[in-house]
Order: sequence, then structure tokens, then C-alpha cells
Amino acid sequence: MTTREDLVVGKYMAFTTYRRTGEAVTSPVWVVPVSDGRVGFWTSAGSGKTKRLAHTERVRVQPSDGRGRVVAGSHPLDGTAEMVRSGGFFDEVHAKVREKYGVMTTVTRLLARVGPQGRKGMSYADTVVLVRLDDASEQ
Repeated sequence: MTTREDLVVGKYMAFTTYRRTGEAVTSPVWVVPVSDGRVGFWTSAGSGKTKRLAHTERVRVQPSDGRGRVVAGSHPLDGTAEMVRSGGFFDEVHAKVREKYGVMTTVTRLLARVGPQGRKGMSYADTVVLVRLDDASEQ
């Protein structure tokens, strides 16, 4: 059985959101533990993840590699996601991501600025997604 700890010890988790049609869309994201028991990551407010979360809070997560390939033997966990753009949890996730991923946060910020994200005028890491895993999935 996959647990919250299985998610946060790895570098990535496969984060699945759902289109209005019900079609699943999975993206690999960095993941850190949040002090209230949730897991979190940062993203851009203009990303597909945030657009899909605007119409449904239900998500599925699973340990993965940087390409979103799930870890063998792991199982998906269902949960509810919330987006925040400021406040204590926003600051906590930012600090923990910087601590866990170090110089990669600077590298990805630069790449986002010069890549398609920057050309589209999207901000980098201006939104934090907090995921509360369903009780049944945490046992």
C-alpha cells in the first residue's frame, strides 16, 4: 500500500487531474510534506493543472520518476486538491521545495523564463497546490 511518506521521500509524484470530459491528465511534479498532513508542490497559475483544478478538486497521485512513469509496486492515492497563492502554507511549500531541490529551483526558474512558459507570460511558482489524501488511501 502506498502512503504519504512513500510520496514525499521520492523526488517526483505523478499528479493526475481530470478534464471536464473526465479524461485523466498526468504530470510529474516535485513533492514535499506539508505540516498539516497534506503534500504540496508549486506550479504556475496558467498551467493546465490549475485550469483543470478550477472545475474539480479530485486528484490522484502516485510516486513517479521525472517523466511521470509511476514507481513499480506503488499504488495510486486519491485525494482533494486546493490551490493557494499566498499565506503560511504557500510560504511553507516554497521553503521546503527550495530546501529539497536546491539549485534545481533556480535552474527551472531560468528555463521557465526563457522557455514557452515565459513567452506565454506565465509566472513561475506563483501557485501552490495542496493535496489532502483520502482517509482510506492513507491507511
